[in-house]
Amino acid sequence: MLKPRLEKDALKDPTGFRDALAVWFGKNGKDYPWRRTSDPYAVLVSEVMLQQTQIATVLGRGFYTRFLETFPDVSALAESDDERLLKAWEGLGYYRRARMLRDTARAVIERHDGSFPHVMDELLALPGVGRYTAGAVRAFAFDAPSAVVDGNVARVLSRLMDFNEAVDETAGLKKMWEWAEALADPERPRVFNSALMELGQTICRPGVPDCLGCPVSRHCRTREPERLPVKKKKVAITEVDEHALWLRDRQGRVLLHREAGKRREGLWRLPLREMAEVASLPVVVSHRYTITRYRVNLEVRDGGVAPKSLKPRDGEEWKDFDELARLPMPSPFRRVTETMMAECEKGM
Repeated sequence: MLKPRLEKDALKDPTGFRDALAVWFGKNGKDYPWRRTSDPYAVLVSEVMLQQTQIATVLGRGFYTRFLETFPDVSALAESDDERLLKAWEGLGYYRRARMLRDTARAVIERHDGSFPHVMDELLALPGVGRYTAGAVRAFAFDAPSAVVDGNVARVLSRLMDFNEAVDETAGLKKMWEWAEALADPERPRVFNSALMELGQTICRPGVPDCLGCPVSRHCRTREPERLPVKKKKVAITEVDEHALWLRDRQGRVLLHREAGKRREGLWRLPLREMAEVASLPVVVSHRYTITRYRVNLEVRDGGVAPKSLKPRDGEEWKDFDELARLPMPSPFRRVTETMMAECEKGM
């Protein structure tokens, strides 16, 4: 691909690198809601949401705004119960993040009288706050000198330095943080880190980047940016079948199961059964979804009206039909449950 040649190494000209980024960002930086605030709580919420979710999803489906409307400050979040918390987080997945965010809020109240610390060691001592999150809160909320390395930044740095080792292994991550700290702008931390992340989102994107439109191309060592970053081999995807049961009692209630595992603890879903138990029942809804290294084929089978003698299994409860919309559910089960509810309402 056509790419401008290296003129000056970024590490040897950090001021020129920072200035070029700042000018570009001043003209092209996007107007995200978390960039309009210096409230460390709002910044923390955005960073935790964006760790494993795309910006378009967080913004387009209103997760960020809705969560802050429900829990406008650390006190509101610290006082929330599981059901309300998980319902506000529903659809974002990785529900452990929501609980950890609440743990952080509680720690800020207990240890710091409700005011976020800005010292790195104190931020790192908060539950669920690691190096990246602490640096993000310092840079974006307090405009304090900090390095921030996410996937976008790692991609930019790997190309900038022509780094041909895996960026997601220990040695590679160490180099990313070393370079990020060396290049960090002590005068404009908020602008610099926002610009570096956005550069990776828009210009130095995955695959073939827009090198001709890059504001720091003259500082970039690699001649083959499309090869980078190098990453460790992906884990193979395993196909899994799930057989869910749609079962109602004579009062119209629906049988649900409350999760107890770490990943979805506290969330409600349709009860699952072994294939042999439900093979004779008709499949009424199918849905495919991916979770970590599994690709799941979810089939919902209609069990009709349960006999009076049926007793729910451990973790299962009968829930009123009108209550289903208010209960927190994993997204795949929300989709199939809404489909079944709509079909039931048609037949009423």
